Amino acid sequence: MPVKTPSETLSAACSAGIAKCTRPAGRLWTGSILAGAYIALGGTLSVIIGFGFPEITASNPGLQRLLSGLVFPIGLMLVVVLGADLFTGNNALLIPPLLQRKLGFVPVLRNWSVVWLGNFIGALAFAYFMVFLTGLCSNPVYTKALVSMAAAKTSASFGIIFLKGIGANWCVCLAVWLALSGRRLGEKLLACEIPVFAFVALGYEHCVANMFFIPLGIMLGADIDIATMLTSNILPATLGNVAGGALFVGALHYYLNKD
Repeated sequence: MPVKTPSETLSAACSAGIAKCTRPAGRLWTGSILAGAYIALGGTLSVIIGFGFPEITASNPGLQRLLSGLVFPIGLMLVVVLGADLFTGNNALLIPPLLQRKLGFVPVLRNWSVVWLGNFIGALAFAYFMVFLTGLCSNPVYTKALVSMAAAKTSASFGIIFLKGIGANWCVCLAVWLALSGRRLGEKLLACEIPVFAFVALGYEHCVANMFFIPLGIMLGADIDIATMLTSNILPATLGNVAGGALFVGALHYYLNKD
């Protein structure tokens, strides 16, 4: 059976958005925390694999991005296939039913706020309990990489992080949209792989991923305080992610394919 047409995909996105926005609070919190942990799992794998060959990647920086990008998408695959709630994905999915007036603006903002917080809790918990305490990244190669990554992510200007945030969630939400068009598991997994690989390899900024990378870098010794983490990266990345997902995917594809 062929993949869904663009109009069928839009209809699926509308149904998914309504379901996510009307999910009972307990399930919404649980799905949000799980999604944060899933993205953190992908982030951990991207560090272990991407930075695990320093003698090779030191003179081939593109290879490190290639390796990290290939494995990071496991997080979105788990979110999409298992029905967890990811803030960045919901940035796109809730827009078509909002524009159709099937959802109100306040419920959409409430959903985004709860899911953002739940994702942060899940990512932070995974970083502390499953990576820091277990010593997965205690090797000096990984520690140096994560400390340097945290420093780099909090040293760029607000505008640069905002623009990179647009790029990241444009890719992530295109992956979610493509996955909705697939009918088989393999199609959905491939849809998640390629656009997310692109955002990682290009170095764009995804707020939920950074809810894992920066706190873990701080745990491992990065000289960054909480206020700096939030104002120099998480906030501008979040705003850029909202723009990239809501405008560049949700709104544009609604305009292109509505009846």
